Amino acid sequence: MNINQLVIRNLKKNLKNYYLYVFALVFSVALYFSFVTLQYSPTLDEVKGSIKGGASIRAASILLIVIVSIFLLYANSIFIKRRGKEIGLLQLIGMTKQRIAKLLNAENFILYMIAMVVGITCGFIGSRLMLMVLFKVTGVNAIAHLHFSGMALLQTVIVFLLIYGLIMLRNRRFIKKQTILSLFRTTSSTETRVKKISVIEIIIGILGIVLIGSGYYISSQLFSGTYTTMLSLFLAMIFILGSVIIGTFFFYKGSVSFIANLVRKRKNGYLAIHEVLSLSSIMFRLKSNALLLTIITTVSALAIGLLSLSYIAYYSAEKTAEQNIPAHFVMGSEKESTTFTRALSDQQIAFEKKQFKVIQAEFDGEKIIDADLSKMNVNPDMLTLPVISENSVDHFQVGKNEVILSGYNDLLRKFMPIKSSGDVKLLLKKPLDLKVIDMKRDHLISYRFTFGGLPVAVVSQDVFEQLDKQKNPKLQFRNNQYIAINVNDEKKVKQANDVFTSLNLSDESMSRLATSQDQKRTIGLMMFVVGFLGLSFLVTSGCILYFKQMNESEEEQSAYTILRKLGFTEKDLLKGIRLKQLFNFGIPLLVGLMHSYFAVQSGWFLFGGELWTPMLIVMSIYTVLYSVFGFLSVQYYKKVIKESL
Repeated sequence: MNINQLVIRNLKKNLKNYYLYVFALVFSVALYFSFVTLQYSPTLDEVKGSIKGGASIRAASILLIVIVSIFLLYANSIFIKRRGKEIGLLQLIGMTKQRIAKLLNAENFILYMIAMVVGITCGFIGSRLMLMVLFKVTGVNAIAHLHFSGMALLQTVIVFLLIYGLIMLRNRRFIKKQTILSLFRTTSSTETRVKKISVIEIIIGILGIVLIGSGYYISSQLFSGTYTTMLSLFLAMIFILGSVIIGTFFFYKGSVSFIANLVRKRKNGYLAIHEVLSLSSIMFRLKSNALLLTIITTVSALAIGLLSLSYIAYYSAEKTAEQNIPAHFVMGSEKESTTFTRALSDQQIAFEKKQFKVIQAEFDGEKIIDADLSKMNVNPDMLTLPVISENSVDHFQVGKNEVILSGYNDLLRKFMPIKSSGDVKLLLKKPLDLKVIDMKRDHLISYRFTFGGLPVAVVSQDVFEQLDKQKNPKLQFRNNQYIAINVNDEKKVKQANDVFTSLNLSDESMSRLATSQDQKRTIGLMMFVVGFLGLSFLVTSGCILYFKQMNESEEEQSAYTILRKLGFTEKDLLKGIRLKQLFNFGIPLLVGLMHSYFAVQSGWFLFGGELWTPMLIVMSIYTVLYSVFGFLSVQYYKKVIKESL
C-alpha cells in the first residue's frame, strides 16, 4: 500500500467515524462565510431608512473566529489522541515522525478543502436566508438578494487556512513529543480517574455551592438600592462574576461527586446496573473535565442571558413605546400640531385631538416612598412630579384633598418603591396636604414630562388651579402643553405615520409606531447577531461534549463486553447510558440556565416590561437544540454496546 492509498483509506475511515466533526467544520465555514457575506452585502446599507449593520456583523465575525478556532483546535486534539495507536503502529513499521506528520497534514488538508467548498456553498445559499431573517426581525421592508462577494470568499479562505496551519503545528508538536509507548496509552490517559472522594473534595464541593449561592443572592440585590455608588456596583458585579465562575468550577470538581456519593451511600451500596453506569460517570468523569465544563457552562449562560435580554427588549418594544408615548402621536408644539392635523385632513384620515396643561410641582413624599433615597442622593422631601387635572383624563375621580399617582413603571418600582396609599404634601407657599388614594399603571402623558418614568399626579381641578397660580417657574417646561393625536381607524395608523415621517418635524414631536419600529430595528440587529453567535457556540460545545462521550464509550467497551457476558441485556445497559447522558448534558445545561436566569432577573427591567415569556422561549429553544447532541451520544453508545459482543 503506497502513501496515497493510505491517505484515502484513513480519510474514508475518519469521515465515517467523525461525521459530526466534519458537519461542525462545514457548519463553521458556512456560518462564517454567511456573516462575512452580509458584511459586504450592498443590500444591508442601501435599504431606505436602513440599518447600519456592517459594524455589528464585523464584530460578530471576529468573535465567531475565536469560537471556531478554539473548537477546532480542541476537537483536533481529541482526534489526534484517539489515533495514538495508529500513529504508534506506523512508527513501528518504520515510518518517521516527519513522514507521519505529512500524512496527517495531507488527510486534514483534503478534509478541510472538502469542508470549505461545501461550507462556502451552503453559506452562500444560507446568506439569503440570514438576510431575510435580519430584515424580518428589524422590520425592514426589502427584498433579500443573493450576493456573492469575492472579499468574503478570500477572507473565509484565509481565516480557515490559518486555523488549519495552527492545527498542523499542534499535530506536529504532539507527534514529536510522544514516544511509541506513550502513543499506545494516549486514549486511556486522556481522563483522570479517581478512586475515592477525599475530604478536600467534599470541602471544595460545599464551597462551590456556597459561592454560586452567594453570587445569585448578590445579583438579586444588585439594583434593589443596596449598592448606590458606581464603585460599590462595580465591585458587586466583579464579585458575582468571580464567585459564580469559581463556584461553577468547584461545583464540577467536587459538588457533583459529593452529591452522587451521598446518593450512593443512601442506597448502602445496593445499586442497579443503570445506577452504576450513571453514578460512576458523574462521580469521576465530570471532575476531570471541570475546566472544560466551566467554560461551556459560563459561555452558555452568557449566550442565553444576552439573547434573553435582547429578546425581552424586542418583545417589549411595542409596550415600551406605548408607555413612553400613550397616544398614536404626541406633538411638541401647537404649530407642529396644526401642520400635522392639516396633513391628516388632506389624506382624509379621521383623528381625535386632546390637549391639556402639565405642571411640574414639588412634593414631600417621604411617607409614601418605601426606600432610603439618601444613598442615591435623592431628597424625598422635594420630589418633583408632573401634575395634571382630573378634567384632563377620563374615568378619574379625585376629591379636593386627594391625589392619584399613575404611570409607575417597572424600572422606577425597582429603585424607588412607592406605597399605593399614604399622605403627601404639595409644596406651595402654604403646603397642601393630600392623600394618595390609588396607584394606577395607566400612562397618561409622554415620557418628556415624566423624566422617563416618574408617575404623574392627578389632582382635582380646584387643586390644579391653585397650583397653577403658585407654580415654580424654574421647574416648568418651555412648552407645558401635552398635545395628543389619536387616529380613529387603527388600520390607518401606518398611513398616518408615513405622513408624520414625511413632515420632518422636531424631535419633541413623537410617533408611537415609529418609536416602536426604531427600537425593534436596533434591538433586532443585536438579537440577530447574539442569536447566531449563540447558535455557533451551541453547536461547537455540543460537538465537544459528544466527542468526549465517543471517547468514553470506546474506553468502556471492554466493560460492556464483560457485562453482556454476565447476562445483562442491551436494554439494561442502555437504560444506564440514557441516565448517564441526561447527567452529562443535563447538568451543564441546567447550571447554565440557572446562571442565565439569575443574571437576567437582576436587570431585565432595564430592557423591557416582560420577563417570563421571552426568557422561557429562548431557554426552551436552547434546551431542545442542546438535547439533540445528548440523543446522538445515546445512539453512538448503542452502536458501541452492540459491537461489544
